[in-house]
Amino acid sequence: MKRQPSKLQIKGFIQNSLLDWDGKIVSTLYTPYCNFKCPFCHNGEIVLNPQKLETIPFRVIEDYLKNNKKWVDGVCITGGEPCIYKDLPQFIAKIKKLGILVKLDTNGGFPIMLKDIIVKKQVDYIAMDIKAPLDLASYLQSIGIKNETVLENVKKSIKLIMGSDIDYEFRTTVVPSLHNEKDIEEIAKFIKGAKKYALQNFSAQGEMLYPKFKDVKPYHIEILHRMQRIASTYVKECVVRGG
Repeated sequence: MKRQPSKLQIKGFIQNSLLDWDGKIVSTLYTPYCNFKCPFCHNGEIVLNPQKLETIPFRVIEDYLKNNKKWVDGVCITGGEPCIYKDLPQFIAKIKKLGILVKLDTNGGFPIMLKDIIVKKQVDYIAMDIKAPLDLASYLQSIGIKNETVLENVKKSIKLIMGSDIDYEFRTTVVPSLHNEKDIEEIAKFIKGAKKYALQNFSAQGEMLYPKFKDVKPYHIEILHRMQRIASTYVKECVVRGG
């Protein structure tokens, strides 16, 4: 893997998406690299080998957004992990100048950056992934790295988001070989009172970080709905995504 660039780049640009922000049509921007190596990640190329992908100039994104304001509600900045870049706030500011709503996807590994963005009210929505129950062994297994400071950072980010006045959701990609009903209940307990918790069914599509996960079959939708009922006793709203 080549050295991570110091400045934020965009390595993927979906002009119109109905999947990345509930109830909104958005343009989705993908930043390269990630501090996690989740074995079930389906964005392997953008995490491990983004140098092979074209860098999208900001003017291309800007021109599209200016010309399609009537049809695009906002921009979703995802990755990879956007918060690894120190100039993320400056990039968000350029989007906001266009009069566009901004949603940030994050894994919660950078609470200092997240706090800065929240305090400055730079984004309109935050979606944070919670990868596993919030004990160290479970979390490290799900994120594919051995960094014992990660869990405390994730917990700090959860607290920051829940204590803010910015709209948000937490979400977990539910992988049969990693998560069961008890795990989902433990996560829901930790975020008790959260506005929204999304259970995303695992999909083996895309370029998996760990090829063996190509053989993992997702949970049947009924199991996801059972998990949804359990989690709903702790959070204000729980939704299921993917079948």
